[in-house]
Amino acid sequence: MIEMSHNHGYTFFEQPDDCLCKVEVEPSKVQLLEVFGSDLTVVNAARVSFSKEATQMDEKDIKLLKYLAKHNHVSPFFHPQIRFRLKMPIFVAREWYRHQIGLARNEVSRRYVDSKVECWVPPIESLRERDPKLKQGSKANPVANAEAVHAQLKDATDAAIQTYESLLASGVAPEVARIILPQSMYTEFIETGSLYAYARICNLRLDPGAQKEIRDYAQQLSNLLSKAFPHSWAALQTQFPQEVKPEVKPEVKNEVIHEKIIPNHVPLNYIK
Repeated sequence: MIEMSHNHGYTFFEQPDDCLCKVEVEPSKVQLLEVFGSDLTVVNAARVSFSKEATQMDEKDIKLLKYLAKHNHVSPFFHPQIRFRLKMPIFVAREWYRHQIGLARNEVSRRYVDSKVECWVPPIESLRERDPKLKQGSKANPVANAEAVHAQLKDATDAAIQTYESLLASGVAPEVARIILPQSMYTEFIETGSLYAYARICNLRLDPGAQKEIRDYAQQLSNLLSKAFPHSWAALQTQFPQEVKPEVKPEVKNEVIHEKIIPNHVPLNYIK
């Protein structure tokens, strides 16, 4: 029987002994450790220009936050700092690490540790089909043979972990043995960043064009920041991508000029 366990803010299925993969199901992947500052920190960073200071939030302060976000006056949002502990597959972490400005990180190193490996094997519905119309990205639906692909992924992941453990048992150093481990392996790191640094991450990674797996992390982070900085985050969220709606293109009539069919809005000097 598979049961749920809760460790350090993460929720996993407990797998049978013969299963080496750690299959993750809607865990609390993003753990908020510490917060420095509040909405008032942002307000007072902005009001110091006029040598003023607020002691409690009021409606004028909320309007100020909205104004700062709308007009891209972002320096006050750099003052609050947040510390997280994040646990994610390596292929997600490497995209996450592309965000550098205003962030500091320290990560678990498999040069130093040889503890039990955890890998993410996506559920069958997450084995999305390739979209030939996109250079990167995927369709929403899984591949037709998703169950067979899932079994293949699980077997390959188990084999990689078994090889890793065999290498360690043979006396191979962890820094060498780790080369066999897949990108689906979980890594864990502590990250500290400014409120605006995380707004930038969410602005990019909540976009519908971002990979679903990193969107899930960005959404959990956004939910936590919304509670810690309700007014600042609400103001910053207005700059986040909205649901993409199909573009309605106006009808363009064509007319014949010198036996060439062109849209009627193209200037004549563009015709060759």
